[in-house]
Amino acid sequence: MDDFRRWCAADLEDPALTEELRAIEGREEEIQDRFAVALKFGTAGLRGVLGVGSNRMNIYVVRQATQGLANWVKTQGGNQLVAISYDSRINSEVFAKTAACVLAGNGIHVRIYDTLMPVPALSFATRYYGANAGIMVTASHNPAKYNGYKAYGPDGCQMTDCAAAAVYEEIQKTDILEGAKLISFEEGMAKGLIEYIGEDCKEALYDAIKARSVRPGLCATAGLKLVYSPLNGSGLVPVLRVLNDIGISDITVVPQQREPDGHFPTCPYPNPEIYEALKLGLELAEKSGADLMLATDPDADRVGIAIRCPDGSYELVSGNEVGVLLLDYICAGRMENGTMPKNPVAVKSLVSTPLADQIAAHYDVELRSVLTGFKWIGDQIARLEADGEVDRFLFGFEESYGYLAGPYVRDKDAIVASMLICEMAAYYRSVGSSIKARLEEIYAQYGRYLNETDSYEFPGLSGMDKMAGIMQSLRNNPPSEISGYKVEKVIDYEKSDETGLPAANVLTFVLSGGASVVIRPSGTEPKIKTYFTTLGRDLAEAKAQRNALAEGIKPLLA
Repeated sequence: MDDFRRWCAADLEDPALTEELRAIEGREEEIQDRFAVALKFGTAGLRGVLGVGSNRMNIYVVRQATQGLANWVKTQGGNQLVAISYDSRINSEVFAKTAACVLAGNGIHVRIYDTLMPVPALSFATRYYGANAGIMVTASHNPAKYNGYKAYGPDGCQMTDCAAAAVYEEIQKTDILEGAKLISFEEGMAKGLIEYIGEDCKEALYDAIKARSVRPGLCATAGLKLVYSPLNGSGLVPVLRVLNDIGISDITVVPQQREPDGHFPTCPYPNPEIYEALKLGLELAEKSGADLMLATDPDADRVGIAIRCPDGSYELVSGNEVGVLLLDYICAGRMENGTMPKNPVAVKSLVSTPLADQIAAHYDVELRSVLTGFKWIGDQIARLEADGEVDRFLFGFEESYGYLAGPYVRDKDAIVASMLICEMAAYYRSVGSSIKARLEEIYAQYGRYLNETDSYEFPGLSGMDKMAGIMQSLRNNPPSEISGYKVEKVIDYEKSDETGLPAANVLTFVLSGGASVVIRPSGTEPKIKTYFTTLGRDLAEAKAQRNALAEGIKPLLA
């Protein structure tokens, strides 16, 4: 209540925040929700609902976080420079420029994009300019009422635990309303402390992406017909630029989802994993007879696809399936062309399909499994780079529709993924096949794997405590069986001495018959996620097993 009254007494610069304060006066639960806790800065930065208070995303939370980041940057030496990008979300540009003003106020140089650009562009600019850190203003695929602030280290990868903890310590020392030093954006520009990212950097990114082509020139003669949706986000310009450059000209953009719009009027949950977000694109694909439909999320680090089947219908392809298809395509193509590096390495998250392990083994590629979160894939690239072997990295993916081919950035990249998906479609067409046919060949060769995810929400202030209690209970009293399938092994990723990975709040239950269930709390939302892997003689058998396991898991998460 003291914090609430202090905010009420302050001369806030954003009238919408003042209006919200008036609206919640006398409503204790609403006040508590905004002021009882603060958004915590971690390796994924900040993410929260837009609004007033320490538990919301607003210019004061952004100032406080950026002052903490500035204090940390000042201890790092180097260029004393931070790169900034932002997507189409409500207040994204405001928050990006607010961060720039605080950094400039602390004497730190800023390179900021002059228009919205996606996550891979931020990661690339951070590396291109030798920056100490990067900031990406986005809440990825969350609903429109959210925004966020992702922080990156000098390698262009999301911040390490150690750096994030140091920044968080500095944030806690900074008064949220008055603790940040800042100058105006115009003053920062006049002093040369704030500069826009140059065309040279943008062109270098596009060149780096196109260099990851497996079969250059193929798309120019393929006659591929494409429907694309940026889901009102930041992907429109970079995705179209690269696809046009490689020779794909027959692209229909979903008109209702073309322009940047943080309200996401056609898809309340702008997530390319879900059918509702792709619905308009699918309708357009059916009308036009497109070969392929692509959709990127608002910050264009993830891409979802639908492929045309022989009967003219369209089938959504899961993140695991696209990951497996791309791994197979890249490996086969590079071996065929003689461009496969010596001792190649691919990386996937531990919750992604084990089918990838079989494909990697077939091509004699080392496949490394890492914790969930693309920063761990970035960490593997960094280790290869430190050993002077960065060219060994072929491909990384996670089941949540994130892919990266090549080491030019250290986060997932929907631009390069879109390019390679189109190239893959063009290639299979050129040999009288299709993406669908190749996927069925893979299943026939290795077995019918099914990988599906469920989420359980735990909203409110007590949600995090409830989630922690459930995870602890599963550790202390693991089930001996789930839906009749014996639990043969429990892997607890908090025990890093046993897993060889950094400690993480993740449990894997290995079941009889080759199935497994992975359970972990989300790092960005109040959810517990369950990842089911089943292996059947056909899809029906794999689905029946998955459904039985899902029913058996429900009471454990109640």
